[in-house]
Amino acid sequence: MAQDDTPSAFRLPDPAVVSRTMADVAERGQRIVQDFLKRQSDNASNGGGTGGAGSDPLNLAGAFMEMTTRLMSNPARLMQAQIGFWQDYMTLWQHTARRMMGKETGAVISEDPKDKRFKDDAWRDNEIFDFIKQSYLLSARYFQTAAASAEGLDEKSAQKVDFYTRQFVDALSPTNFALTNPEVLRRTAETGGENLLKGLSNLLGDLERGKGSLQISMVDRSKFSVGENIAVTPGSVVYQNELMQLVQYNPSTEKVLKRPLLILPPWINKFYILDLRPKNSFIRWAVEQGHTVFVCSWVNPDESLAEKGFDDYMQLGPYAALEAIEKATGEKNINAIGYCLGGTLLAATLAHMAAKRDTRIKSATFFTTMVDFEEAGELSVFIDEEQLQALEDKMNKRGFLEGSEMAGTFNMLRANDLIWSFVVNNYLLGQEPFPFDLLYWNSDSTRMPAKMHSFYLRRMYQQNDLIKPGAVDLLGVKLDLRKIKLPTYILSTREDHIAPWQSTYRATQIYGGPIRFVLAASGHIAGVANPPASGKYSHWVSDTAPPTAEAWLEGATELAGSWWPDWHRWVSALDKAQVPARTPGDGALAVIEPAPGSYVKVMASD
Repeated sequence: MAQDDTPSAFRLPDPAVVSRTMADVAERGQRIVQDFLKRQSDNASNGGGTGGAGSDPLNLAGAFMEMTTRLMSNPARLMQAQIGFWQDYMTLWQHTARRMMGKETGAVISEDPKDKRFKDDAWRDNEIFDFIKQSYLLSARYFQTAAASAEGLDEKSAQKVDFYTRQFVDALSPTNFALTNPEVLRRTAETGGENLLKGLSNLLGDLERGKGSLQISMVDRSKFSVGENIAVTPGSVVYQNELMQLVQYNPSTEKVLKRPLLILPPWINKFYILDLRPKNSFIRWAVEQGHTVFVCSWVNPDESLAEKGFDDYMQLGPYAALEAIEKATGEKNINAIGYCLGGTLLAATLAHMAAKRDTRIKSATFFTTMVDFEEAGELSVFIDEEQLQALEDKMNKRGFLEGSEMAGTFNMLRANDLIWSFVVNNYLLGQEPFPFDLLYWNSDSTRMPAKMHSFYLRRMYQQNDLIKPGAVDLLGVKLDLRKIKLPTYILSTREDHIAPWQSTYRATQIYGGPIRFVLAASGHIAGVANPPASGKYSHWVSDTAPPTAEAWLEGATELAGSWWPDWHRWVSALDKAQVPARTPGDGALAVIEPAPGSYVKVMASD
């Protein structure tokens, strides 16, 4: 019989490739296991055993036990859900049987149009894969419905059960397994299984990079270098202290606005999210609009900064920057932007300055910033006493929270996009991750000092003290956000999974000055880094600030494209005075080193 040499025919893998791969697997696997066991032994000898809270650091057992108890207290409702599930399942069987006989049938259940997992045509065209897909979707709906139907759960337990049920359901998707993913089966047939061998090598590489813990590669890191092809807007570091470097950017216009612009990015991540590439750099664009831009580039802290607190970040961040900007430009008054945690710091600083009658910051812009943490979204799942104690125990031993742990938490909020899609691409399809600037930045994680992070999680996320007048004391001053009277621009994003826009909107009811609230499409990052030239993502505007976010949106007007020009019109109208362009080093501060500086280049694994 002639051998089928069509592209879809299965071929045996190259024996030499198999031999090399398995030898490599054996050598690397043995080394990974030995290193992992040694660390576990060292951890146990240092008092870091697995007993106590460490056996259930997420405190899931209690939440799911309570859910089970509640469900069993109403067995009729549970039975009704089970009957509905089996009826749907039998209908699916019947529809599949009709399809296999060549008859047309409708879907019993359909995936969300936004769900990218089932984009391959085989999930619709092939009866078997269509059955697998719909069977999974029915099971997922049943699990989530059953978890949600438990009556009497307290809000925190219900939120935790819902979140981790979805994590469980997402993990069991048939797309995540080689034998039930048509794209993987097709690739395996085409390559003779070499995709799986390559995937195994990729898996070992990620285990080695994580020193025994899996750190999934999201991007080809070799394609990017900070300061060379990313974060390349020209400028200079003109000031630095132990927590931050202050970068001043070179002007690109002959005249600039008299008021300099200070940007306070979050120190959970690095500042160059606002300076990825020239085409999507907010910093470069702001310079082109005539702003003298300064940015705080935060240090990537190690154990030596374990005792740095939120007050230190205020003193050595915005306060130090204000003094440095005056020396560099001769200007006392500035406009300020705070992004996420940087915005929370800006709000705290403004309240501190209001109490001290310090008016140097003349306008404040907040990007995706929460100051009222009552409804903090799914991050609240990770904020309970048991988890905070376990986290503090871990941080106190080494002085900081490891950047990869923070990144892992954020990735869980979008597990299908930021975890499972890479499992399929890297390990099952055996492909290299794509060179995507946004994902490179996302993987360039930063650490958090133990004292500061504990304060942030407890006083803000857990206790929501920042909005309580006088509850938070920084540098001997009791803060009251209601005393913030300056013009304020609040930018939120509609699909934000980190700072839900309904929560960020609450600030409009706190600050005392004139407020402009703008809502951008997309999420926490893409909705902010959205240049006008891209033509992507609309935004909503309104001149009113009603008591609720829902009322605001009902009265808002949707406009096409980026919100950046709206912000520039707003901030430049506050003071249109212009002066000759300022170049780093022309003032009283000498240039220390070229932008983006050395602090931003320190990686969490260094």
